[in-house]
Amino acid sequence: MSFTNIISLLGGLGAFLFGMKYMGDGLEMAAGSKMKDLLEKLTRNRFLGFLLGVFVTVVIQSSSATTVMVMGFINAGIMDLAQATGVIFGANIGTTITSILIALDVSGIAPFCIFVGAFLMLYSKKKQTKHIGQVILGFGLLFQGLHTMSGAMKPLKDVIWFQEFIMNAKSPLLGLLVGAALCAVIQSSSAAVGILQALAMQGLMPLYFASFLVCGINIGSAMPTILASMNARNNAKRASMIYLINNLVGAVIMTVVTLALPYTQFIEGLIPDPMFQVSLVHIIFKVVSAAVLLPLTNQVVKLTYLLVPKQKHEDACRLEFIDVNLVGSPSVTLLQIRNEVERMAGLVRTNLQLSMQALLSGKVADAKQIEDNEAVIDYLTDAISDFLVKLNVREMSDRDAQYVNRVFQTLSDLERIGDYAEQLLHLTERQEEKQVSYSAAAMQELTVINDNATQLFEKAVAAFYRQNISLDELKRMAKTQRNIRKLTSQSQLNHMERLRKGECGVEAGILFGEILNSLSRVGGHSINIAEAATVPHGME
Repeated sequence: MSFTNIISLLGGLGAFLFGMKYMGDGLEMAAGSKMKDLLEKLTRNRFLGFLLGVFVTVVIQSSSATTVMVMGFINAGIMDLAQATGVIFGANIGTTITSILIALDVSGIAPFCIFVGAFLMLYSKKKQTKHIGQVILGFGLLFQGLHTMSGAMKPLKDVIWFQEFIMNAKSPLLGLLVGAALCAVIQSSSAAVGILQALAMQGLMPLYFASFLVCGINIGSAMPTILASMNARNNAKRASMIYLINNLVGAVIMTVVTLALPYTQFIEGLIPDPMFQVSLVHIIFKVVSAAVLLPLTNQVVKLTYLLVPKQKHEDACRLEFIDVNLVGSPSVTLLQIRNEVERMAGLVRTNLQLSMQALLSGKVADAKQIEDNEAVIDYLTDAISDFLVKLNVREMSDRDAQYVNRVFQTLSDLERIGDYAEQLLHLTERQEEKQVSYSAAAMQELTVINDNATQLFEKAVAAFYRQNISLDELKRMAKTQRNIRKLTSQSQLNHMERLRKGECGVEAGILFGEILNSLSRVGGHSINIAEAATVPHGME
């Protein structure tokens, strides 16, 4: 085998890997939000989650990518480990579609696919069409790479030492080690199995030894997910352990089956095409491991907690749903952001409630909790904003990019409402310190304004979470905000009248005015949040 053949082999492998990744990325961009919606709705049932894992991986052509996506959903709080387990098991089966496509050997149309895909990407103005072009181009590159690899391997037929080695290779340990090393290096089980199929096409891969190699390849395929979870949170690490456990169990079972039964001989007698034989071995491996482990989901989850033990609760000033070390597909990442913003809104809501309770009762009882919450709110504002800046440079759909911009706006409004909640606390402390009291009429006015401001805030946050506020609903909320301003102005006039009559002191008047201003500002920032829930025309 000459140096030129080696270069051709490496070039073909590179085209194969790039084509598979490029095709998967294009499919994910074209259907990512739909897959996100499916995952969110259907993973409550482990068997539906299993089928969904198969489907998503068939679409994006990578079980590792699906598992990384699942890690993101776990961090976003959308699914727990038991639900994620079914998806991961399904993903392992879905990845076998690549070997089926390779066995069909449609490399003859690869140049045409490359031309059509490149043409659509270069000359189409619609993003969706560009994504379709990316899929077609990736498909063509994948099979062109396979064709190049197969051609580069032809001279191996004349290499005596290779023929003797491959035809006499029967050691299961050697097959496991070579397969695991091969997959760990090229980071793709589909590509590694593709190499076996290319060798089988040249008559250089005995199915008996290929069965051990497939077992090793599947063990090595866990490497990308383990690497992706190295600096991630514990649940992400556990998800990668589930992926590894699935493939280890499958490797043990199928190694024993290959050694003990005429398993590969049966497949050879059943299917004459050597490429399909390798593909079938790969499929059986995946199906058997899933069939054994899916009923044992709870036990698998418990095992992951033994491998990655629980740790003590971390400091509250942290991102709970977003994992900056594990950025998955945009659609998954946006779900994490949504839940992190909801968490921040919950802290703001708590501070508003506690500060107004203190104000209306005249007693400061929860100052420490309010101050602690405010510290977390400030941290989240900066941390989420920094993450959004990094996310914004990635390719996203117009809808996702618009959402990121709306989150930027909403973070500022939430942070300002949190500041006003803290301001109300400090006003109550001054009120208590100076022994200021208000008339019954003044307290009633504050109660009414606070109720309106609180209701507006709740509706605005709920609308932002849904991202589907109607124009009529927005108009009603804007009317509430105008009513808050009117009530505030009228309360100011009423209080001036009480001051004139001597029913209220000067110090009380100053504090009362600042309280009214804070509540009015809460209403103003709340309507800003509601407006950020309005999806622009054409983005629905």
